[in-house]
Amino acid sequence: MATPASRQHKITVCTDCRFTGGPCRPGADLIQRLNRSIAALGAPLDRDFSIAGTVCMAGCTRPCTVAFQATGKATYLFGDISPDEDIDDLVSFATTYAGRDDGMTRAAERPRGLSGKTLARIPAALLVSEDSGGHFQ
Repeated sequence: MATPASRQHKITVCTDCRFTGGPCRPGADLIQRLNRSIAALGAPLDRDFSIAGTVCMAGCTRPCTVAFQATGKATYLFGDISPDEDIDDLVSFATTYAGRDDGMTRAAERPRGLSGKTLARIPAALLVSEDSGGHFQ
């Protein structure tokens, strides 16, 4: 079994509410449901994703907030996620995301339940190492 450090993809869920000053119960529930749902799909998806909670991701007006990340891929931030209603759509998105070399998806390719819930798509980071003839590489 892959360790969390060896997994290529990461799902991060906000589990700390700055408004209440305490844990976010829906975020903790969402982590449990995502773990169960992705594990139920089996290989290779269950070996490729780590799922963890984190402190505030500044999506407080649209909780629960969930991020999908991977090295060399676009990062997605979703808000207004319900642990009860959106689990199947998140797992479906995880499958699509894992299958894309760059992680990029158009809005029409994302599950219908995530429509209007995309807070950000951040392109994969490109490191600027030097200025070569006026062009960064």
